[in-house]
Amino acid sequence: MQRRLFMSVAAVAVATGTIGMSQANAKDIVIGAVAPKTGPLAAGAAITHWPNIKLWVETVNARGGLKLKSGMAKIKLIEYDDRTNPGETIKAVQRLATQDKANFVLAPYSTGLNLAAAPIFARYGYPQITSTSITDKVGPLTKRYSGIFFTLGTTTGFAGAVADILKKLRDDGKIGKRIAMVNVADAFGIELANAARPIFKKAGFEIVYDKSYPLGTQDLSPVIKGAKAANPDAFVAWSYPPDTFGLTAQAKIQGLNVKAFYTAVATAFPVFGAKFGKAAEGILGAGGINPDTPEMKAYIAAHKKVTGKAPDYWASAVMYASLQVLEQAIEAVGSTDRKAVTDYIKNNTFDTVIGKMDLRTQNNDKFWTVGQWQNGVFYGVASTGRDGAKPIQLKPDW
Repeated sequence: MQRRLFMSVAAVAVATGTIGMSQANAKDIVIGAVAPKTGPLAAGAAITHWPNIKLWVETVNARGGLKLKSGMAKIKLIEYDDRTNPGETIKAVQRLATQDKANFVLAPYSTGLNLAAAPIFARYGYPQITSTSITDKVGPLTKRYSGIFFTLGTTTGFAGAVADILKKLRDDGKIGKRIAMVNVADAFGIELANAARPIFKKAGFEIVYDKSYPLGTQDLSPVIKGAKAANPDAFVAWSYPPDTFGLTAQAKIQGLNVKAFYTAVATAFPVFGAKFGKAAEGILGAGGINPDTPEMKAYIAAHKKVTGKAPDYWASAVMYASLQVLEQAIEAVGSTDRKAVTDYIKNNTFDTVIGKMDLRTQNNDKFWTVGQWQNGVFYGVASTGRDGAKPIQLKPDW
């Protein structure tokens, strides 16, 4: 299985043409994909979501397609831009189901868009394997929707991991107890901030600044100015890509110097490290990876070969892993029977680029929670069961 996994991921990087198959080709499998190509979350989807779909489709089709009982079936991909609008996400999934007759639809991008689309996925019986959704509502949601799966982690898991890191630094005498916390006013940021407040308090921290800002806010200088005026020992932002960059840039400009500086989504993007260079060193953020496994090395090489750029150091690999789960389930069932595929996912484990994934409870409980920029790479420094974490370092002044 490990050899099959490695070769599957690496196939596009070395393939010179379609691999010959003795079986006759079956009818194409129509796969729908809906996510932002415009709007506030387009930049994040352009790094984490769309490139992995391209890599997966090209990898599968380069070897002849998905192996069904009726023969090999190539993927026909249909894409829609939801413009970072939940209503557009719902309409696009509806169109894929009723007009395009998609056999499967890939889960959308972001927590909010996934939660908005969950009822429509359930209505048409599509398995919804989310890869960019973090929530503590996993229990109620999986009870309500039998075909939804969560792979990235929980709100409490992420907030708790940040608190654990800050507590260790404080107990070691490296930082004080004052935290400045900000969040984007979206489902993701609101839920994380709400979870973090009691967790930080229980860990003995004082939140000296607590500010929310609208999704798409262009000028974040007032937010950082307020945070700096509170004289914190640590800065925590439950942020999305545009504000992750904006908050970090303003913190550097205004000299918000703390030994623990955390921003969430997009901190793991290679462009974050490229933009901030040495100033990125020591910055903490959501996620992380262990880049040293054979599977991850093969995945990174294939991603660069097909898309022309490196994947991010967190959700990219989780996104690709979710596609591998779908692929393996379809081939195991041998058909496009959505109920059978969903049931297979709920009763099996899967080998993926991030390691073994177990979705038998509809939730992956082994995930990276915190990463850190160290020597130009965003390494995982905390997880709920993944191997290869690096020791945490203090952030130097800007």
